[in-house]
Amino acid sequence: MTTTGLRRDELAAFLRTRRARLRPAEVGLPDGVRRRTPGLRRQEVAQLAGMSVDYYIRLEQGRGPHPSGQVLAALARALLLTRDERAYLFRIAGQSPPPTAGPSREVDPGLRHLIDAMTETPAYVVDARYDVLAWNRLAEYFFGGLSTVPGADRNMVRWMFRRPADDPHWSDPDTLCFVRSTVADLRAAYGRHPADRGLAELVTELLGTAPRFAQFWAEHDVEERRPVVKRVTHPETGPLEFECRVLHVPETGQRLIVYVPEPGSPTQAVFRRLAERVGS
Repeated sequence: MTTTGLRRDELAAFLRTRRARLRPAEVGLPDGVRRRTPGLRRQEVAQLAGMSVDYYIRLEQGRGPHPSGQVLAALARALLLTRDERAYLFRIAGQSPPPTAGPSREVDPGLRHLIDAMTETPAYVVDARYDVLAWNRLAEYFFGGLSTVPGADRNMVRWMFRRPADDPHWSDPDTLCFVRSTVADLRAAYGRHPADRGLAELVTELLGTAPRFAQFWAEHDVEERRPVVKRVTHPETGPLEFECRVLHVPETGQRLIVYVPEPGSPTQAVFRRLAERVGS
């Protein structure tokens, strides 16, 4: 340990192991060619964290400068650290972990840049109550004119439960599983942020207007959202299958949601054609 509390060797080893455990698809990057070693490349972590590759390499080699709190927070986001891992990162870097903030609607500029860079993958950011805060061009196409929806009505949970009771949507097992997991994740957020007025108002509204939501809510299932495979039929492109990858942003309660198709799949080909269309 140095006089400043920075444990360079431990920090370097921790960064290397966290980088090695991540797959490119987990952070919205293409798998690309076969990799010689598992995990992300150093330049990919640097890009996700918004820092120079040389700076990040020096941190991993135990010879970097004392990282600031801003740098540590960016690394925690890039490496998808859990709350405990984030606190540990700050401590071995000689700093006190910042308090965990409540849910926020402010989207970090780096996060906006990241989803804009995903030109062939629909990606969007939601807050703790599933209000859609930011999205890229493919997500705009996928949702069908999201930019024309008033901000107060861009809520994914509300959209789910507006469907009539006789909608075929409700007889599909995969859809029901996805909706249940969303309600369980909303309850988890409700428990983490009991004083948040927006979450409380949404739950109260849906309990009074959506009997099926009230049924699911009464089951008291609690589970943070995890990746699921979704199969949907788009009115223009037909059947699509992709992994709905959810990346948590601990300090804001937000989630980055990315639709990741299997490499070489028909869905990936569809996404690429759509990307060419919306980019032209």
